[in-house]
Amino acid sequence: MKIGNFWFSSSSERWEQGKLITLIYEEYNAKGTINILEIEVNKKIVYSWGGEHDQETIVTITFNELDSTTTIIEVNESGFQEDDSEIVSKMMGQKEGWVYALTCLKGYLENGITDLRASLIH
Repeated sequence: MKIGNFWFSSSSERWEQGKLITLIYEEYNAKGTINILEIEVNKKIVYSWGGEHDQETIVTITFNELDSTTTIIEVNESGFQEDDSEIVSKMMGQKEGWVYALTCLKGYLENGITDLRASLIH
């Protein structure tokens, strides 16, 4: 699976542990940087992001294959600053973002749709 088919337009290079990767979102004229902390092929991706804004969090995405047709995907984002007065708003925004990313993934895997992420643009 190519993660760019549902989440971002392109990345600066192949995701490998220890690499700093730039994700490009052409539809939004935006980009962001992630630091790959760990990759276990078909099992887990761990990275940090937001460090350039002093709001670094750690994202862990795990893939648990139940059988040949079913995989459970779990996303856990940690490291939010508890003393941040905007923490609830930030967490709600991240939750909505992850729900949207997983919806786009489902559309890609089940129907081959690769342009759902652009549907947020009005």
